[in-house]
Amino acid sequence: MGEALRHILPDARLEEIALPATPAVRLLLLEGNYPQGELSPEAVQRVMDNPLYWVFCWASGQVLARFLLEQPDRVRGRRVLDFGCGSGVVAIAAALAGAREVIACDIDPLALAATRSNARRNGVTVTITDDFFGIEGDIDLIIVADVLYDRTNFAWLQRFIERADRVLIADSRVKDFDHPPYRQVARHSSCTLPDLDESAEFRDVRIYLGERVPA
Repeated sequence: MGEALRHILPDARLEEIALPATPAVRLLLLEGNYPQGELSPEAVQRVMDNPLYWVFCWASGQVLARFLLEQPDRVRGRRVLDFGCGSGVVAIAAALAGAREVIACDIDPLALAATRSNARRNGVTVTITDDFFGIEGDIDLIIVADVLYDRTNFAWLQRFIERADRVLIADSRVKDFDHPPYRQVARHSSCTLPDLDESAEFRDVRIYLGERVPA
């Protein structure tokens, strides 16, 4: 993963970090003191062409990971899909909490590689896919963190509830979330790692539960 990162940012390095709220989970993330100065226009363009979501552990991912580890009955023995897995933090937490199978889904091949690598680092196994619609069989629970930053992604809320009996969404960006049958079940403060010095509003993470209404 370090080599893939250096193709985009030659001076960047990864370091292993134990998450403060869930020290049982360790991830390879961008080293905290990078960058030392401003990025060149060429480097900025490479990042825009290759978004590096997987080198950060975003606030919502940390909160949802802790939520699952503290409430393992939500995933124990279940088949779980982590949509937009990024670094793999929530998928790893679900596996550690006793999920029967965890499927990590992302359209970014580097995110999938990072998730596979971080899963091995934490001694768990996850199934990797880039095709949500190609997943066969029943899904008991879909877990999602930090995908609603783009409101065009709201269409996924209905797709999730049609695909699984239960859905857990963690988000720190949307403050007017009103999408039945989803309802808020938890709220915590966190920050992205490495710390991006985000404003307080983006440290305020809320978790929403959606449950399919029987026909």
